[in-house]
Amino acid sequence: MSGSANNSQFNDDELVPPEWLNSEFIAHVMGSHDGEPVTEVTDLTFSPASAKGDHYASIMFRAKVRYSNQKGEFQKSLIIKTMPEEEGHKKELIGGSPIFETEVGMYTKVLPEFERILRQAGDSTKLYVDCIYHSLEPHQVLIFEDLVEMNYIVLRDRDATLDEIHRVYFKLAKWHAASLKVLNENPEFLEPYTHGLFEMPHVLKEPFMKTGMEFFVELMGEEPELNKYKSYFESIKEDFLERLIAEWKEHRNNTEVDPYRVLCHGDLHLRNIMFKYQDPGTFKDCMLLDFQISSVFPLGLDLVYSIYMLMEPDHRWKNWDDLINYYFSVLEDVLKKIGYKGEMPTQSGLWKRLHQLKYFELFVISTFLPLMWALRDKSVDFGDLLQNEEKRRKCSYSKGYIKDVKILLARLDKLGLLQD
Repeated sequence: MSGSANNSQFNDDELVPPEWLNSEFIAHVMGSHDGEPVTEVTDLTFSPASAKGDHYASIMFRAKVRYSNQKGEFQKSLIIKTMPEEEGHKKELIGGSPIFETEVGMYTKVLPEFERILRQAGDSTKLYVDCIYHSLEPHQVLIFEDLVEMNYIVLRDRDATLDEIHRVYFKLAKWHAASLKVLNENPEFLEPYTHGLFEMPHVLKEPFMKTGMEFFVELMGEEPELNKYKSYFESIKEDFLERLIAEWKEHRNNTEVDPYRVLCHGDLHLRNIMFKYQDPGTFKDCMLLDFQISSVFPLGLDLVYSIYMLMEPDHRWKNWDDLINYYFSVLEDVLKKIGYKGEMPTQSGLWKRLHQLKYFELFVISTFLPLMWALRDKSVDFGDLLQNEEKRRKCSYSKGYIKDVKILLARLDKLGLLQD
């Protein structure tokens, strides 16, 4: 991240670190990590570690630190993730939510166990970046080595390539496979992970949550090619959020053993993934990030969400089936290799289950997808977009989004999903 970047690119609450994030604290962190007391922190500088729109609830800083101990002098670039402590929109949003506890558990307990399962089968795939320090008291904080220093990048100026998307599904399928084995053999291990998007306090009160379907129905009336769908969406508009929540609770409360129920990432969009290039033009790997709302749920949650929030439009239109089938091929292969003893999912069963979260899928298309189209304009302020009703309405009328909706609804209609 360039030190000369314009501050308008960053979230306001990431421009100045909290007072406790100081040399004394960093000395404690590095001493704990190295197993050697730090004698002096000789240099410490902070900068925002993410751009606007990259994440929603937490705040992140990059710390460049020089320090010394009895073994010599060292320098590190650290990524520090914490929760806002000052009053404001983010603090109100997360008030009472155990999202940070969820993420700490994912990094320190769950994902290490998933990797252990893979290692036992001879699979060296890395599912997460190592956490070098974590705490819940007196401050909620997670600290990692900087992936940028390891040649990982966040895609900001282009869409993901087909190779990059394949790699994401490769990682996701292995994650899901390991979680299926755990759920089959030791379900209590994942019992705490039931805090997804619609369990977060205040989320349902957010203005954008309620207006997406309203604007979507308006669009049906303006576009002749979409008129044929208007009556259906009008019939569900008034109580759409209630239908969505009822659907969500039905699946949350159904805890029966199911080969299509896994530990989902929960927020698999492009900005929650970093991609690694070993040499210029040589793609090597990706790393999934941000596990604050990971929870046990039907795997369609991750797959449907990723179709609209990860795939670029052309891949969504042309490669949807191939990408999902690739995901399944990896899932099936890994389940066999790790010795999964439960009922095996099938490819036909996966496709049958893919759209079982019908109202969630319609929510993503009507509410999240227009925002994703708007964010293709790099000058758009994500926070402002969420709070500005008129700007969100305009998102629904972009030419790209309208073309996308025409293709998507034709597909869902053919599947019989646009009827009760």
